[in-house]
Amino acid sequence: MIDIISALPMPLILAAVGVIFLFGKSNRFDSFLLGAKQGLQTAVQLLPTLCALIVGVSMLNASGAVEFLSKLLSPLVNAIGVPADILPLLLTRPFSGSASTASFVELLERVGPDSFAGLCASVIFATSDTMVYIISVYFSSVGIKHSRSALPIATAVMLFCIFFSCFLCRVWFF
Repeated sequence: MIDIISALPMPLILAAVGVIFLFGKSNRFDSFLLGAKQGLQTAVQLLPTLCALIVGVSMLNASGAVEFLSKLLSPLVNAIGVPADILPLLLTRPFSGSASTASFVELLERVGPDSFAGLCASVIFATSDTMVYIISVYFSSVGIKHSRSALPIATAVMLFCIFFSCFLCRVWFF
């Protein structure tokens, strides 16, 4: 009985929205179509930016640059308390959600979710976002050509979050 009751709200809400669209006093359906048209135009305008990001991230991963940078930076990050195992995640997270997800899954399979690196990666993955992707998509959608200080500030915040996440994992779990 609970399954039936819990399944009813969504179809009822959708039916109510449909009735409001069809029989409302104002022309809501035309407003919906106008919004959908503007959304499609925005998506078409974003395609060049998205294609450039996808090609760049694919080239970065295929070239082996992520692995090379990880090996190069591992002594430095170990010295400051960040596990070197999470470097592939840290290098891909600012650019690509799918590449960082793949790095995250590979890391958890390799070191386990309960390891220090797994816990740090989980906190960082859950609390960070793809800053370059977001900045490029948001700024290009409104026509801003120069991001000024958005990228340096976002980078500083992400670095702080990395160090703070590892610090909290060390304090709470180890």
